[in-house]
Amino acid sequence: MDWDQFDLNPKVIAALKKADIKSIKEILNLSGADLQRLTKLSSADIQCLLKTVSHTLRRNSMVTGAVYICTEDVFPSKRLQQLTDQQHKLRADVPAEIIQRIKFGNSIFVEHAADLDTFHNCITKRISLLLTRGMVRLVVIDSIAALFRCEFGVSDSVTKARYLQTFGAQLHSLSTRFRTPIICINQVTDAVSESEAAQCSCSIVGNRVSPALGITWANQLLMRLMVSRITQPEQSSGVTSHHTGSMRTLRVVFAPHLPPSSCYYTVKLEGVKGIK
Repeated sequence: MDWDQFDLNPKVIAALKKADIKSIKEILNLSGADLQRLTKLSSADIQCLLKTVSHTLRRNSMVTGAVYICTEDVFPSKRLQQLTDQQHKLRADVPAEIIQRIKFGNSIFVEHAADLDTFHNCITKRISLLLTRGMVRLVVIDSIAALFRCEFGVSDSVTKARYLQTFGAQLHSLSTRFRTPIICINQVTDAVSESEAAQCSCSIVGNRVSPALGITWANQLLMRLMVSRITQPEQSSGVTSHHTGSMRTLRVVFAPHLPPSSCYYTVKLEGVKGIK
């Protein structure tokens, strides 16, 4: 790579060449301390270098990745490979040679956080580093509820609420600072009492449900979307359905910029497809 094309101090360019660093990928794979050790540059020069590389990536769209944080199950790598292999079917309108050139799975960063301390370290340090370097533009957390299911008892509601508020504030800060969407997957529970039913505004085929982490976590979110599977009546013999796979619905429960609305979709071998 021709480092002279970058808006960098000549001293920094000379140091990169002397250290035999030949690509942006090499820079992104090294920590700040390692870069400083290899290039013999000051901490300020390293920060300037990383910002320049980050801005270049964002401007040229060279890297647009995602972070997927698993808190419960193992990451479904087989399904990811299946989706990658079927992209030519999902994106039939895109020329095949373009699909073949794109390495869809190369920019997905997977992290497993099975406890609160690991999760806190992940969102405050690891994700922040990736966002700072411009390597990701989407964060998915699957799921928030799993972290709190076994950590707290009924008598720990105050401590649990504080953790939820802390995590919510940290995620808000990351999203605002880097203008990056953060998707937090959560489960729902049946709303048994009248107070629970009054707090929630969700329903699944007539059943009232509420977010698994209660109103404390629901209030941390900028917008709330709800997905559910629709039970379809059995088809009579000889009748073929137009949509293979289970039909699902995506509903806007709350959003400051969207009215309450919904749409239908299905999950197939090649991925998610909308239904008109």
